[in-house]
Amino acid sequence: MLKIEHLTKKYGDKTAVKDITIHIKSGEIYGFIGHNGAGKTTTLKSVVGILDFEEGDILIDGESIKEKPLECKRKIAYIPDNPDLYEFMSGIKYLNFIADVFGVSESDRQERIRKYADAFELTSDLAQPIASYSHGMKQKLAIISAWIHEPKLIIMDEPFVGLDPKATHILKTMMRELCDKGGAIFFSTHVLEVAEKLCDKVAIIKKGELIRQGTMEEVKGDDSLEEVFLELEEESDNYNASKEV
Repeated sequence: MLKIEHLTKKYGDKTAVKDITIHIKSGEIYGFIGHNGAGKTTTLKSVVGILDFEEGDILIDGESIKEKPLECKRKIAYIPDNPDLYEFMSGIKYLNFIADVFGVSESDRQERIRKYADAFELTSDLAQPIASYSHGMKQKLAIISAWIHEPKLIIMDEPFVGLDPKATHILKTMMRELCDKGGAIFFSTHVLEVAEKLCDKVAIIKKGELIRQGTMEEVKGDDSLEEVFLELEEESDNYNASKEV
């Protein structure tokens, strides 16, 4: 479903992401873990076509995001770490706008909006302007808008930030249901406990380079994901320090 092949992205002289290769199959929830500034958001924005990149390629369902950006974007949805919504719109107008962009039929959009808005307890607020929404409400609206056209691949940057425990549970259920139907999800998170329980596979990135990836069992073994993450971070620091001596 998603193939990131030897991705390298630079900002001037700084290499933000270096030679990253990640393959995500249909049916997989893939977690992306690393500290702030590690290269997670740069990678995700490259995947969805927001950022250009110097080397490598990104294939979505077999098509290159560089060569066929529109075809690729029709198959995906992206939720950034800080949802940038059209705040002058009401919630329902925004959802209908997204449905129009992706050509969702009237009957399908009504059914999906009702289903997800009811689940997130947002139905009564859809007539209100988005400017009046709390951060959590905006996050819920962004999630609904991502699911409204039933994409094959959903990319999310820290999707659980701002969600209450109930909404977090609902989102995790939605993620698994989408993958059970043949979709795939690639998301970054700092909530390692959620990643450990939810993800089929995980990749750990530091300073733009992957330091480990694989199934959850391959990555963490008998330890917790948090323990492995901290251990790998320390090993990487020690290795880099030895090279500088």
